[in-house]
Amino acid sequence: MKLYHAPKAVNPERTYNFLKAKGKLDAVELVEISIMKGEHKQPEYREISPFSHVPVLVLDDGTNITESRAICSYFEHMFPEPNLMGSDAKEKGLIEMWDRRIEFMMMAQFATWFRNTHPVMAPLENPQLPEAGAKAEANVKKFAKRLDQHLDGKDWLAADRFSIADITLFLTCGFCGVMQWKPHRDYEHISRHFGAVKERLG
Repeated sequence: MKLYHAPKAVNPERTYNFLKAKGKLDAVELVEISIMKGEHKQPEYREISPFSHVPVLVLDDGTNITESRAICSYFEHMFPEPNLMGSDAKEKGLIEMWDRRIEFMMMAQFATWFRNTHPVMAPLENPQLPEAGAKAEANVKKFAKRLDQHLDGKDWLAADRFSIADITLFLTCGFCGVMQWKPHRDYEHISRHFGAVKERLG
């Protein structure tokens, strides 16, 4: 298998760290793609990822899988231990609920803020929409406050154990640093959680 990976980009890092948590990095051949150099827009890359998405998992039979959550689901099936997506219906529901909340209410909102206001993104996000960025900034900060309250008294985000939802939150917090906003510095319980995941992933 080949995993097309863009280091420091949050969704590629999600699949990479999920596989790392499985202890299975040696199961794939990593191929690095530079988003800032536009390598994901090149015709040869579009042949395996028509929408220019990174990451992409290319299976040995030539099947291409995009979308980080879908790739993680594939890895969960192929390498069932340690279980990171739930072992029964209740766990599966709770873990996916929180993973999706982090993805849509934090990661996506932050990405909108970043893409529409940071100068480095101007060549890729043309035109930038500062009003959309400001609204997304308010949304993600409001969500972080509620998230910190949720983590009060909890070691992990969902189902009382380490899961993909914790990986997604950890990477999203790291991603937020590009705007000099660090929820894992500003909020007590998010900070504690961030440290626990960092130690877990090594």
